[in-house]
Amino acid sequence: MKPEQIVEAVLFASDAPLRAEEIARADESLDEDIVERALQGLQALYQEDERAFEIAEVAEGFQLLTRPEFAPYLERFDTVPRPSRLSGPALETLAIIAYRQPIGRVEIEYIRGVSSSGVIRTLQDRALVEVVGRAEGLGRPLLYGTTTRFLEHFGFRSLEDLPRTEELPVVLRDRRALTEDQATPVDPDQEELGLNLGTGS
Repeated sequence: MKPEQIVEAVLFASDAPLRAEEIARADESLDEDIVERALQGLQALYQEDERAFEIAEVAEGFQLLTRPEFAPYLERFDTVPRPSRLSGPALETLAIIAYRQPIGRVEIEYIRGVSSSGVIRTLQDRALVEVVGRAEGLGRPLLYGTTTRFLEHFGFRSLEDLPRTEELPVVLRDRRALTEDQATPVDPDQEELGLNLGTGS
């Protein structure tokens, strides 16, 4: 078997991005350099033949994906999986976590102005955020950060692909420590108020 054939077979069968060193485990004849050359060769071949799919760099790995311009055709079929959509509050909370991580629930609620426990749980259930540690101080509150699934969901190679901070609302751009009175948890009854940061309602 040629390296390109092995690499293509592995990517075709995988439902998650794979790093070059992970793909190399498929056969003793492969190493990271051989896999990377095979990936480059396949990418060039797909582009030259104008294939409907490509090898995309996602979540610090490689994945075989349908090209975006073919999405309208796929939407006509119920058998084609569709990514689940996030609500405005979920997108808003996810944006805050992505840019300010590691970040605690109280700080998220201070930025949003509403209780966020339910939204954070939803994002955890969808494996978009996870607990990454504990903060210092009273009670050692949980700190949240984004996951590899977050990168996959939005097609980012890494967090460096996020829009530049100068393009963001000030509330996401500037990180200031909360004072004691600001750190008071938000009343859950205020959840419906919302705060538009440009990512949700």
